[in-house]
Order: sequence, then structure tokens, then C-alpha cells
Amino acid sequence: MTKAHIARAVLEATAWQTREVLDAMNQDSGVKLLSLKVDGGMVVNHTLMQFQSDVLGVPVVRPVVAETTALGVAYAAGLAVGFWSQLAELRDNWAVDCTWEPKMSIALREQKYNLWKKAVTRTFDWEE
Repeated sequence: MTKAHIARAVLEATAWQTREVLDAMNQDSGVKLLSLKVDGGMVVNHTLMQFQSDVLGVPVVRPVVAETTALGVAYAAGLAVGFWSQLAELRDNWAVDCTWEPKMSIALREQKYNLWKKAVTRTFDWEE
């Protein structure tokens, strides 16, 4: 297997695992996912973001500032020292950089998801 194949497998696994988590959250909460706002280092990968949108069947939205953990710390500090007086000021700073819309058919998405679940099942009890 080439490095490119391994990299693609890792990206696809990330998207499928995200779907599993969000499916569980949807089931527990009864709230339907309408879009997914993303952040962090992996969101610069357009291929992954498109695949994530396809896997979830909802738009994936990346903000202008993709490293929102660091931004959140800065916002918390600014609120603590009075630089910002209310949360509404922080919300006004958030802006969309890019949005990916699902392009994969529902039938293909579910077929691929079933293959993913089958592959995961095959790893059960791999080691004794």
C-alpha cells in the first residue's frame, strides 16, 4: 500500500468515525444535524471536507479562523479583562471561509457506510 493510499484511508476513516459519533448524538438528542461547523488543522484539506459533507449528507462549514481553540482562549481572556463586554461581540467576529455541500447520492453514501461498518466489525477481537 502506498503512502497516498494510507493517507486517503486515514482521511476517510476520520470522516466515517465522525459520522458514527454524530449519528449517536442525533439518536440520543433527537436533534437532526443540519450542518457541521469544523475547525482544527485537518479542515484545510478540501478533499476531506467534501468527503465529510458527502458522508454526513449535510453542509460542512469552515470559519475564516480555523484554529478556534486558540481563538477561544483569546476570547476568554478578552472577556475576563473587559476588552469585550458581551458574547454578542464575539459572535460578530465569526465568518464563513468555505462551505462544502454533499454531492454523493444517498444510496452510494449508505452503501459505503455499510462497507465501513463491515470493515470495522472485521477488526473485532483482532488480538487475543
